[in-house]
Amino acid sequence: MDRRKSLKILGGSVVGIAGLALVNWKWQITDQLTHQGFFSYKEEKLISSIADTIIPEGLPPQLPNPDAKPIGALSTGTDSYLKKLFEHCYDQDDQANIKNGLHQLNQQANLEFGDDFYNLPQTEREASLMQMANSEDEKQKEFFKLLKSQTITGFTTVKEVMVDYQGYQVAPGFYNGCAEVQTKA
Repeated sequence: MDRRKSLKILGGSVVGIAGLALVNWKWQITDQLTHQGFFSYKEEKLISSIADTIIPEGLPPQLPNPDAKPIGALSTGTDSYLKKLFEHCYDQDDQANIKNGLHQLNQQANLEFGDDFYNLPQTEREASLMQMANSEDEKQKEFFKLLKSQTITGFTTVKEVMVDYQGYQVAPGFYNGCAEVQTKA
């Protein structure tokens, strides 16, 4: 192959990769600006990061299925469950308390660690949540208990956990539909 042709291909590849990175960045900003839903973009990221902090990725497989892949709250969709649960199943006062709790948690993380809660590493997120759990303010304690209990409920009731980790069977036993029946002649 010609050296000039190789340099053109290499240069085109570099420009293409840079263009893809720019497009990805642009789509993230567009998503933030045009986000629609009950929770804001930032609140949804907070709920996802709280669920990931409570049940992080990498839960090791256990006995009924030791070959199952490691899972966590985000890979099972627990964060989506929480968003829909809080939006559709709670009254307006509870929804306002949840949004207020999310705002307080993010504000506390900004004051203590200098960044948003969802940008912090796992250990600092755990420290922020534990600080909220041990707070003197009853509303913060209730907020933490609600998110923790609903995250655990959402995680333990998905198919991946019930079947692969808890050995759940929809219909225990077996059904043989084409079994031969002996008749008396």
